[in-house]
Amino acid sequence: MPVPDPSSPTFELDSISDQSDLSDPDAPLLGATSPDHGPSAPQKRLPRWLLPPPQSRLQNVLLAVWAVVRAVPSRLVALLRRPLLWRRRYIILLVALPTLYILICVFLVKTPPFASPLPAYSGPHAVGTMDLEVAVPDPRLVSDSIFKKDGSPAFELQTVLFTLYYPTERDYQSPHRRHYWIPKPISLKARGYAKFAHIDNALVRPIFTFFLWAIAGGITIPAEVDAPLLSARSPSPSDTHNRQFPLLVFTHGMASSRTDYTHYLGELASRGIIVATIEHRDGSCPGSLIMKPVSPSSSGTTSPSATTHQRLHFQESDLLLANKSAMTTPQLKIEQLAFRDAEIAATISTMQAIHANESVISSRGEGQHLYTFAQRIDMTKLIVAGHSYGATGALQFLKQSYASSSSSSISSPTSSLTRLPPPSAAIILDPGKESGPLNTKITTPLLIIHSNSWSRTHSLFFVRPHFDTVRDLARQVLRATGAAWFVTSLGTSHPSVTDAPLLEPLLLSWTTGANLDTKAALREYVCVSHDFIELVLQHGEPRGVLGQEVTHAEYGKWVDEERKKSYPEDLAKLWEVHVSPASLDKSSDLD
Repeated sequence: MPVPDPSSPTFELDSISDQSDLSDPDAPLLGATSPDHGPSAPQKRLPRWLLPPPQSRLQNVLLAVWAVVRAVPSRLVALLRRPLLWRRRYIILLVALPTLYILICVFLVKTPPFASPLPAYSGPHAVGTMDLEVAVPDPRLVSDSIFKKDGSPAFELQTVLFTLYYPTERDYQSPHRRHYWIPKPISLKARGYAKFAHIDNALVRPIFTFFLWAIAGGITIPAEVDAPLLSARSPSPSDTHNRQFPLLVFTHGMASSRTDYTHYLGELASRGIIVATIEHRDGSCPGSLIMKPVSPSSSGTTSPSATTHQRLHFQESDLLLANKSAMTTPQLKIEQLAFRDAEIAATISTMQAIHANESVISSRGEGQHLYTFAQRIDMTKLIVAGHSYGATGALQFLKQSYASSSSSSISSPTSSLTRLPPPSAAIILDPGKESGPLNTKITTPLLIIHSNSWSRTHSLFFVRPHFDTVRDLARQVLRATGAAWFVTSLGTSHPSVTDAPLLEPLLLSWTTGANLDTKAALREYVCVSHDFIELVLQHGEPRGVLGQEVTHAEYGKWVDEERKKSYPEDLAKLWEVHVSPASLDKSSDLD
């Protein structure tokens, strides 16, 4: 029998196992057995109130994260104490990984490293696009203001530049490369943004150019370049009776250009609307390249050569009035809106010429299929639309329709076709708060859409709250025409109708406070705009929010509890209705 070592710290008696031979004289002592005849050792348990509380999975995760974070300072100190060679390796690694990511995005994936691509359009048709820059028949000065720098005229109308979006065949594939969302050269737009930021200098320009390139330099617009207009033989339930399409002319906001609203406008085009979006040369665009045609080509639609010069953003401090006195902000707004009026009229005049199959000379090298537009544009169904400063400009243009309401058309000083059709409808998105007074002389059906941030933010507008001014304008038009709506899109912000939230959704949501999904927000804008166009121009039935009575005469305040209960829940999450024809017979809503 083995003798235990007395120096051992423990002397343990082993329990007998089932296979033990009890007849062995050296067998261990018999221990207590459990009820199922298995051996067990008696254990003492602590009271439950003495045990620590159990930790949840979240607590375990937080403790693990805290352990990692807590170790960072000590590891950083240890890294700095390492030899210089090791520090260089870590620095190289930190630089190499982002660089590798950028190279993969640019050269393999073919997308900018920090932006999402623009989504495809969801309507029944594919979308075609073409850039057109056309010289006006009689270049003229809209005002006598000049640039301080060289004395050249600031508001001389020579050409008008716009991009067309229109329905085309789904099986058509253009041989041309798609348009870039930021037109080349990127440096032109970058310098314009630097001027907006008041830091335009030789050091900042390349930095702005690099960041624009990195963020969206390779983004393209998902439309077929220079495609033919949708064939009259193509069946579609959404087309008009005579296969003509309505025309919508769009005017952009401050610090924007013709490419900032491509998804909203392309979605309308995919639903059977021809859209012409203007790039204004009134100082509101960051940068625009003016290309004046020199001589027509053999095709009669494009110009092989053109004189070019850049038009950057400018402000009142860059200008002088005709009498050499300083330009004021109110006067600048007046002259900018007058110049926009002339550009809108020139665009409509050009589209009228295209409809009449007249020769149109463009300096942008596109227009091969303009002949497919002949007799296909319904000039009696003209819509003007705009966002922010462009919304103010669109309202301003309606003054011409009001002045000529006793006539059948509007005079145009920019075309051999001296008469233009009056607008049949207008879509106003976030009318400007700092772009001058809003025109109230309107006899055109009107849809005003405010983003949530535009309605929520209290702003004084010529002594009165801006929201009240817009609401009263809509009520006035409703009384005059019987067709005016003013609604607020909940969960959205001022840029929600632009492409920016689609390209950088997280950044824009964080900086603007928009909480509605970016694609869902744009889809709502598109659906309500299209419903309005069909309702007013096709004499259809009001759908969705356009068929609802007023819910909020004031932003965020229900008219009464009964209306709150009767308003559909799906709409209540998305829209507030401030003015509507459905409440026209209720005088309390129109006071």
